[in-house]
Amino acid sequence: MSSRAGGFGAVLICLLCLSYPKPSLAQSTSGHSATTAAQPDSPARTSTKAKTPAESNAAILEELEQMRQRIAELEAQLRAQQDDEGNSAGDAASSPQMAAKESSGATAGDKAALVPSAASTAAQPVRTPLTPASAAAPASAPAAISSVPPLASAVLSPAAPPQPPIQESAQVQKASAPKEAKAEPFAFADFTWLNGNVGPKDIPFDTKFFTPQVLADVDYIYDFNHPADDTIGGSSEVFRAQEFQVTQLGIGGDFHWDNVQARVMTQFGMYSETTPRNDASPARGAWDLDTAYRYISEAYGGYHFNWLHGVNVQAGIFMSYIGLFSYYNAQNWAYQPSYVSSNTPWFFNGMRVQIFPSAKLKIEPWLINGWQSYGRFNNRPGFGGQILWRPTGWLEVLGNQYAFGEDALGFPGRVRYHTDDSIEIKYYDQPDNFLDKMAFSLTGDAGCEHGGGVSCDTDSAKGPKQDFLGFMLYNRWWLHKDLFGFTLGGGKINNPGRYLVLLPPIDGATAITGSPYFTENPGQPYKAWDASATFDYMPSQYVTFRFEFDHRAANVPYFTGSGGITPPGGDNGAPGSFVCLSGFTFCNGSPTNTWYPDLVRDENRLDMALLVQF
Repeated sequence: MSSRAGGFGAVLICLLCLSYPKPSLAQSTSGHSATTAAQPDSPARTSTKAKTPAESNAAILEELEQMRQRIAELEAQLRAQQDDEGNSAGDAASSPQMAAKESSGATAGDKAALVPSAASTAAQPVRTPLTPASAAAPASAPAAISSVPPLASAVLSPAAPPQPPIQESAQVQKASAPKEAKAEPFAFADFTWLNGNVGPKDIPFDTKFFTPQVLADVDYIYDFNHPADDTIGGSSEVFRAQEFQVTQLGIGGDFHWDNVQARVMTQFGMYSETTPRNDASPARGAWDLDTAYRYISEAYGGYHFNWLHGVNVQAGIFMSYIGLFSYYNAQNWAYQPSYVSSNTPWFFNGMRVQIFPSAKLKIEPWLINGWQSYGRFNNRPGFGGQILWRPTGWLEVLGNQYAFGEDALGFPGRVRYHTDDSIEIKYYDQPDNFLDKMAFSLTGDAGCEHGGGVSCDTDSAKGPKQDFLGFMLYNRWWLHKDLFGFTLGGGKINNPGRYLVLLPPIDGATAITGSPYFTENPGQPYKAWDASATFDYMPSQYVTFRFEFDHRAANVPYFTGSGGITPPGGDNGAPGSFVCLSGFTFCNGSPTNTWYPDLVRDENRLDMALLVQF
């Protein structure tokens, strides 16, 4: 027998000595509970009939012989079940468990049943193992033997296996299970095909605290009018001809930590000059707002609330998507958007709340200083909002509304209203084909002003009609797994009163100064239309080489002709006044004494640009 089997035999001898029935002891405990029997000092343990020493010794010897036989049987069973000496389950099959399984009718070969589960082991009380020295107990005095059976009975009695607390476990699991996270808004599909939302599918660098973004827009514009001063007017994206220019260099990104948000994006290059000059609000009051914000296109902070599918409360300068196109040309299907986009706001300064009731819907109210303005034009802020719905990966419906702003400098009481609504549909998507995607965008805008000498509906005693009506339509094709892109589009506007017409920079004119060469007075007509064809080469998702032809036309002289729009000798520093011809100190607009810019009714351009975004 191995040393391990010998150990088991010794333990079994001790335990069976303690548990085997003894007639003399059975009589002494008759009629008492186990609790009473476990108390050796109790008067109830007094024997009712004394036996001689010889009789007691003979009974003990007989019992020992029976125990030896039983031990031999148990050792044979142990040898049969110990196939693997190194198995930890064999260590767990101690004598008490073996005895218990025997008494319950389990076979010695049911090895798995002998190994207690973790749950039952944890539920069982700790027991002190019996030592081999206990085997000497039968040779001791009968009084010593009579004091042991209650302990042996407590050790060897097969306890019912504890039932796992099913209900409690389920409750614990339910409480500890993490709540299912709500779907992130608009994350259920790839929307980088959208006009105004074109961008990389992969972010090359990101951290828990900061997501950087870099935008570079460098262009070369060939103007078929060949303006003498290389100046282009009537656009918020294109400004110089026959020259390389950095239109936009944006460096910034998004900060996000502990639900706190912040975003900053610079605007170095032409945008730092051309965007502020279209805002007349800095003329009201001090502190030179156009200089303060000149090099910033976005700057805001905010907080994210874990309500619904997310609620963001943000304040500062943020992008406006009135007109669908993005302020950043790399994110658009075309370089020169139609008037509906180019003549409507690119940014707002104020506060917005982005509410996401579901992963497919955004509701965003605004409280802002005014219509693309750093400050207020008069005494009233503007109100507006956006509703963005993307029910599937191939459809977007977007609505922007604006109202109640008094956005004509120096005309309090002249209130502006505007609605801008777009739909974008990806109607073909076959990634494995050479022609892999096709989509279109359609935008319609309408608005008006009333009060302060103008009327929304028609010419009346309150003033002439002053409204805006326009549309634009673009169709986009992607080819060879998005390596190439091709876009055709254009649009048209009608804006009597010219309140949304971009002022040409004649003699350095801005929205503050105005110009006597192109006035924007109530009732003055302005109609324009345009068309473009764009070809994109995209060897990487982070870069686009763009080639575009634009044709633009208006019903009045508006675009820069070959003579240019800069006076001889450069801007004279008084863009709000006529420029006198050489030799005249006074000029009243007469061609005999007044210089005039060369304005024409149409222009044709070839726009070439390198667009980078990370």
